[in-house]
Amino acid sequence: MNLAETVRAIPDKPIPGVMFRDITTTLQDPEALHEAIDQMCAILKDVDFDLVVGSESRGFIFGVPIAYSLHKGFIPVRKPGKLPYKVISKEYSLEYGTDKLEMHIDAIKPGQKVVIVDDLIATGGTSKAMIELIEAAGGEVVDTVFFIELSSEFDCKGALAPYPVHSVLQF
Repeated sequence: MNLAETVRAIPDKPIPGVMFRDITTTLQDPEALHEAIDQMCAILKDVDFDLVVGSESRGFIFGVPIAYSLHKGFIPVRKPGKLPYKVISKEYSLEYGTDKLEMHIDAIKPGQKVVIVDDLIATGGTSKAMIELIEAAGGEVVDTVFFIELSSEFDCKGALAPYPVHSVLQF
């Protein structure tokens, strides 16, 4: 299956000149969704880690089935005010503005090895914020896995250096 063909391209969204990569068409295709999760799990088959961390909301879509398949825990990183317990937070820059992420203060125990999973990497701002949250909690980021890497538009691997960046698709 050619997974790239299942991703819808929408020109000029959110601003003129930007090609938006819409994964909803991949998600609604049972075979494509299964293949995407399987390929992301395959990337992690030899990685030693304890937890998957994913950000709201598309990181949840890929992160939970990967954590389930690989028998790991899942840690949600959310927008402000969504988590019920004490949190640590990080403000970060996006391609088109700023945002903030939060994680429960006790979600990661010191020394736990963590993999970040998300749908897409562009500038790396969201992932860098998650790395800072994970490390502030005492965790160690050992890998990052994305369904899509926008490597033709951004230096995704350089943005997260020295952390490894793996992806199923590159546009």
